[in-house]
Amino acid sequence: MLKKISFFISSFFLLWLIVAAIPPFQNTGIKVSIQRGEKVYNKVCLPCHMADGGGAPNMNPPLIQTSYILGDKTKLISIVLHGMTDRVAINGDYYSNNMAPHNDLTDQQIADVLTFARNSFGNKASAVMPVEVKSVRSKKQ
Repeated sequence: MLKKISFFISSFFLLWLIVAAIPPFQNTGIKVSIQRGEKVYNKVCLPCHMADGGGAPNMNPPLIQTSYILGDKTKLISIVLHGMTDRVAINGDYYSNNMAPHNDLTDQQIADVLTFARNSFGNKASAVMPVEVKSVRSKKQ
């Protein structure tokens, strides 16, 4: 009986050490995605949406706490892939500068840059996954 208890305690301790040594995948995965996304943002998005995500009045919308950033991921992915020519109202202001499509970016790059935007500038939202981008990209417009 004592051997069984000792074995159980040893096994439990070993399992605890293994689990404690492995960082949570979700936190690690999203952090890496945000880091990659920041690089894409700085190269592609920053000229229009600015370093602080504030955009340009009446031209390029802000990325701060808006339904476009925090809301429907499919719509957001579609905007990045296909661009946008609509005049849109965001937080009581209208923005009308055309956004070029960025379908030259890979699914991973789009997922990363959107994850960055959804988790920067005071935003906190779920990550965008490459498979979600792939799904939107494969649909006919």
